[in-house]
This record gives sequence, structure tokens and C-alpha cells, in this order.
Amino acid sequence: MLKPTIRHVGIAVLICCLLSTVALSAPIEKKPFGMTSEGQPVTQYILTNNKGSWIRLIDYGAIVTNLFVPDKDGKLGDVVLGFDTPEEYEMAGPFMGCIAGRYANRIANGMFTIDGTTYAVTMNQGTNCLHGGFKGLAKRMWQADTGMTPDGPTIRFTILDPDGAEGFPGNVNVTVLYTLTNDNILKVQYYATTDKPTPINLTHHSYFNLRGDGKADVLDDVCKIFASHYLPVDKTLIPTGEIAPVAGTPFDFTKAKRIGTDIKSLPGATPGYDHAMVLDNSNGDFAEAAVVYDPVSGRQLECWTTEPCTHFFTAANLNNLPGKGGEIYTPYRAFCFETQHYPDSPNHPDFPNTILRPGHVYRQLTEFKFTVPEQPLQVGQ
Repeated sequence: MLKPTIRHVGIAVLICCLLSTVALSAPIEKKPFGMTSEGQPVTQYILTNNKGSWIRLIDYGAIVTNLFVPDKDGKLGDVVLGFDTPEEYEMAGPFMGCIAGRYANRIANGMFTIDGTTYAVTMNQGTNCLHGGFKGLAKRMWQADTGMTPDGPTIRFTILDPDGAEGFPGNVNVTVLYTLTNDNILKVQYYATTDKPTPINLTHHSYFNLRGDGKADVLDDVCKIFASHYLPVDKTLIPTGEIAPVAGTPFDFTKAKRIGTDIKSLPGATPGYDHAMVLDNSNGDFAEAAVVYDPVSGRQLECWTTEPCTHFFTAANLNNLPGKGGEIYTPYRAFCFETQHYPDSPNHPDFPNTILRPGHVYRQLTEFKFTVPEQPLQVGQ
């Protein structure tokens, strides 16, 4: 069985780690970003590194709303999809730019059992619980503070997910730190503790478009994923339990190919990738998960993580959806690398463990590195 990435470290160590990471006195630009449908004011934070790249985030959903990095001509462009108002981010559908949880991805039939007790959680996608339910972490207000680290500007988001929220057991304290490093890396660090055994699976859910501003699809982007296996799913996108080899299937990205090369051979009226790719390095070490190169802009994205899989998603669900600046998002306008544990793990004992217990600390690190390489990824590499 693949090893879990939940670390068993002391609470005191976690607190010292967090406090030493962020210098809370550093000034960072912030401004109002409207209000939620419940009348809560939303604040947007702007972090700029010493290369001139910058990121905007809001305290609703701990969402990345904008991320500007340079192309091959040095021109900054926004490489994530999103919206202009909090009301649009409140929509049930795309989960753009958020922290998804308490359990990212799907739990079958909204049920699981821990230590002989069965829990029923919200079924917000058919018979499944998706990304924590209707009011998961992606649809809640977080607390935010900001500062500078040696790597670059940082924002720390914290939230208490109370016992019984969406049916999940335990009071869970979650901390997520985003750092825009001076090497144009978006570093995302996660920590969580609980007072009752509970499943936890957190991920960042940006919709990336390296061309910039979401004005073109990503089917010609060249992609490599360091995964020799994937999780086949049933018609509701729940894993069957099999860990299958990608060889000879459309899921084989072990050699780089265009995202669109085999996409039409997938099922559905608008076929797309929406599958967990089991990473070759799945033992909790920090390792490269995927790389994507856009030949038009010259931007390349590397994804590194401690997680055992990345959920690869090509946004086939975007159906003339109004986005930022009046742009209309259509299918394949983005790709997601949702680094995480396996979907529906609480119902699959052979999958890596996702049950967090009192006295233990959930930890995860994922980095998205943006470059304009002299020798970019090429088809066949």
C-alpha cells in the first residue's frame, strides 16, 4: 500500500513553524472586493515579488483571483481563470482558485465509517460529496494576515471548520500559507489539526491558462505527468478501487504530448480529463508531479508536491461561463493540477490513509513554478 503523507508531529512544532514562517508586521497592499450574498465584506490582498510578478487573493475561500507572471517577451499576463465579484465565486460550479476541503474531490454516496461510526455528509454532486459540500472551505470566509519571508511575500489564511459542518466530525483548524517567491514559484503550505478522527484532503484549485487571460484553450499545451498509473472511475467519477497502468491509454503522459492529443477518445459529449493520476513518487517526499509548456507564450509550469496523486482536470464543464473582464470561458480554457490524496479514500482501505486523528498534524506542500525556459518541454520528452 502506498504510504500516506500525513505527518505525525507535535502541535508545538506546528505553531513554531507557522510563527517563524511569517513576519506579521510587513505591509502588503489590500483593498475591498465587494460583499458576499450574506453581507460579509471581502478583502483582496496583492502580493508582489522582487521580479515584478504579482498575485491577488481574497479571504473568501482563500481564493487566488489573479496571478501575473512574464511570458517570453517579458510581458506580464494573468495565468489563472476567475471572476470579478464574490457572488460569482459563491456559485456551486467551478471552484476556481480556492482551497477545496475539508475533503477535496469526491466521497461516494456521502458516507464513510471511522472506528465503527458511520457519518453522512452533504451530497452536493448527485449522490457524492464534492470538495467538502455546499459550504465547504471553498465557500467560507477565512482570517488573513500577511508578511515577508526570505523567499518573498506571504499570506496566511486560517479557518475553524466546526464539528458537524456538512456532516464531518471534529473541530478542524486549518492553516494555508501562500508565498509568491522571488523565483516566481507559488508555494502553498497546508496544516490542520482536529479534536476527533476525521477525513481530510486539501488541495488548491486554480484553473491555469499559460497563454494568459483565458483567451484560448489549452489543447495545444505540451504536458508531461510523472504518473505510471491512474485511478479508473465509474460513471459518477468515483474510483473503482483499481490502480491501473496508463500505458496504452489516453491517460499516458509519461512522455510529453499535447493535452488534446487523445482527449477525444475519452467518454462524454464534451470529453475531458477529470481523473486522479497516481504519482510515481508517492511516498510523501517532495517531488515533481507534472510540467506544462505553452508554445505561444513561452511560459512553462512545473508542479511539485508531497502528495500521492494529482487530479488532472481539463475544464470540460465550462459552458459559456462569464469570467474576469467579460471573457467567456468555454471548454478546455484551463487545466488543473489538484495535488491531493486519492478520491473516496475513506471508503477504500487499500488507498493511502486520509484519517487525521487528535494529537497529529496534517501537513502538505505543493509548489507551482513558472519559467520561460531556454529548453522547454517538447513532445516526446
